[in-house]
Amino acid sequence: MRAYERLLKYVGFDTASDENSPTCPSTEKQKLLGAALVEEMKALGIRDARMDEHGYVYGSIAANAHNRPAIGLIAHMDVVDCVPSAPVKPAIVRDYDGGRVPLAGGDVLDPAVFPAVARAKGKSLIVTDGTTSLGADDKAGIAEIMTACEAVLAHPEWKHGRIAIGFTPDEEIGRGADLFDVPGFDADFAYTVDGGAVGEINFENFNAAAGQVTVHGRSVHPGSAKGIMLNAALVAMEFAGMLPPEERPEYTEGYEGFFHLCDMKGQEETASLQYIIRDHDRVRFESRKAQFQDIAAALNEKYGAGTVEVQVKDSYYNMRELIEPQMEIVDRACAAYRAAGVEPVSAPIRGGTDGARLTYMGLPTPNIATGGMNFHGRFECIAAEDMDTMVEVILGIVAER
Repeated sequence: MRAYERLLKYVGFDTASDENSPTCPSTEKQKLLGAALVEEMKALGIRDARMDEHGYVYGSIAANAHNRPAIGLIAHMDVVDCVPSAPVKPAIVRDYDGGRVPLAGGDVLDPAVFPAVARAKGKSLIVTDGTTSLGADDKAGIAEIMTACEAVLAHPEWKHGRIAIGFTPDEEIGRGADLFDVPGFDADFAYTVDGGAVGEINFENFNAAAGQVTVHGRSVHPGSAKGIMLNAALVAMEFAGMLPPEERPEYTEGYEGFFHLCDMKGQEETASLQYIIRDHDRVRFESRKAQFQDIAAALNEKYGAGTVEVQVKDSYYNMRELIEPQMEIVDRACAAYRAAGVEPVSAPIRGGTDGARLTYMGLPTPNIATGGMNFHGRFECIAAEDMDTMVEVILGIVAER
């Protein structure tokens, strides 16, 4: 079975996660895909396939050769809920001509708006009807891993070490690594298969923190407010205005960090701002966090102690710090790309990845591509041939053929 055929089957499962849920998995429906994957893995001959009570799916292929590393392959089962995630109605555009693609729901996939689509010219492009996401992020990664494992099991003459397989819930809400069983996974290193353009290898990501700003004001009737009122909403706006406006996501790229205001609420009595703080460089990252505290101190000096409270909590760190001493892991993936006829490209992730957290949990885990495009939206798509290429890359990583 080709990888795209598996993808078309997996997208029939609605696996949207829910950041407001305290459970793991955050939605029980993720377990429906997990259970189906366990059954499929067993049918392929992966006898230890299982799903734990938290919705994590594990399995392994035993080594058939000595002195080979144990390599992990990881993808996530959940999809975002910021756009409708079901029912997915995929279609295949054969021999895509590189132009505009009318979608069944009435919209148009336009390469003038989504230029990445042009790389699928001449290929079989899998699209949605324009009313939901496709779910290739990251069901394409699952499909590619499963297809590679099927090939390994069908070719016992290929030499390989232990291959560990892990499919996680709740990656899209930042919890995919929370309860991952690193000791039980028993891999020397791993790769998440969860990226974009074929050829990408990611081993550096943002250092990340969440910033919570709470402002305490003093409310009084506006008719008698002079010298008495302290408008918390306005003080919150003042805090926001003291951050450099050019250091927002919409003005940054590459290695440039930012402060991103993602939620705000306010009245005269209380106001709150929620930020995410990002930077690839650890020194600059610490400086950004200190800047939050410095602004709060300045406003407290102006308006009185306790007016502004700031809480900054680290979320994850740049995996590059731990990957660089063992770059042979990245080199292995680059060699596999080249063997598949693709020149690898190292690109920093302007976001987070389960791989970063797993790396700091003791499992070095860079990320490789799936071939998908336009993730987290109704114009998500992927080329079947790019999925085939990524299967070849995975095989090049785990087996000697």
